[in-house]
Amino acid sequence: MSSIRKIIHLDMDAFFASVEQRDNPAYRGKPLVVGGDPNGRGVVAAASYEIRAFGVHSAMSCYEAKKRCPHAIFVRPRFDVYRGISTQIRDIMGRLTDLVEPLSLDEAYLDVTGQPHCGGSATLMANWLRQAIFDETGLTASAGVSFNKMLAKIASDVNKPNGIAVITPDMADEFLSELPIERFFGIGKASTKRLHEMGVSTGGQAS
Repeated sequence: MSSIRKIIHLDMDAFFASVEQRDNPAYRGKPLVVGGDPNGRGVVAAASYEIRAFGVHSAMSCYEAKKRCPHAIFVRPRFDVYRGISTQIRDIMGRLTDLVEPLSLDEAYLDVTGQPHCGGSATLMANWLRQAIFDETGLTASAGVSFNKMLAKIASDVNKPNGIAVITPDMADEFLSELPIERFFGIGKASTKRLHEMGVSTGGQAS
């Protein structure tokens, strides 16, 4: 039996915002912020993909978001609704494996090592999972598949939204070498700026 682990990182796409767009057709395709009052001190809890094009992101002040996109739609978060859908998604994950490690309402790791589903293919299991979630909730998710958690998490962001990426052991060194430095987990904007100033823009240049 192979000792290589099979890890899936599942990340819902703009979860809170996507729920609001699913439940209110008038919001679909529109720049949407889930958060507080744009005229007060509220912060962005979630940003739809449409408004991200204006540079709006989670944790930004709603005031700044409104400045960047004056025609944005602002809605208050409905955490009870999000928690209910998150529980539904966890139940779907449980059909693949008991080894589910939630990170938040909208993302989790699944260890599918040795699982018989989909002929044992973690990639097929990840695609099955994404499809099952869409069929049962109407929401899209992205997935990363690899042999450890760090790489699976990085991979899940590669083809967002509604995509999948796989990093096998023989791909890992080249993948990390070419990966933009800001895509590494834990490297924020300030660190990225400093590294760029040092001439480091990829993982390979940092090694």
